[in-house]
Amino acid sequence: MDTCREVVVVTGFGPFRQHVVNPSWEAAKVLKMAGLGSGIEVRIKEIPVSYAKSQQVLDDIWQTMTPKVVIHLGIAPGAKGITLEQTGKNHCYKDRDVSGLCPNHQCVIEGGPERLDSIIDMRSLSKHLKSMGLDVIYSRDAGRYLCDFAYYYSLYCGQGRAVLIHVPASGSLASPERLVPQLQTIIQALLRQLDRPAHTTSGQVENNPQN
Repeated sequence: MDTCREVVVVTGFGPFRQHVVNPSWEAAKVLKMAGLGSGIEVRIKEIPVSYAKSQQVLDDIWQTMTPKVVIHLGIAPGAKGITLEQTGKNHCYKDRDVSGLCPNHQCVIEGGPERLDSIIDMRSLSKHLKSMGLDVIYSRDAGRYLCDFAYYYSLYCGQGRAVLIHVPASGSLASPERLVPQLQTIIQALLRQLDRPAHTTSGQVENNPQN
């Protein structure tokens, strides 16, 4: 293994509700095989749809893998396209996970900021990708379920060096064959943004009480 290669971790979620096979995890597995180009080592992790277990997996990623960035893939039932999420939220997690549980006090980090933003400028990235012909959506509301919960926790652990991409749960774009080439383009573009000399980690925290 080339020790000079930078590590990019890609995660997908496990089964939940009617999604016995989760398209986000299927896409992560195919993305690992397809790769992200020379100089990048892709590692993948499946995140259980459990508030407590998701934190354990994310702790392991950030403490042992030393990633340049963590790319979280999640599904958005009913969505037709790919959504780039800017923000993770700390509070109001009222929906139960696959274990029938909610997080303590319905929040990710007690005393943590209300919101955390990725250091990747998703609005700028979405405009760039649209100019390349990709149909992507910019969002600041990741839905307050496991995707949002895990995103906030990862942003907290990684000082903003995380990304959440919502993909369709069904339809033709949900198939890895169609989805993964677009994900490759998106991730390669955000890595270029991350490598820009002017890029800094400042400003990723938003302590804004509004929803």
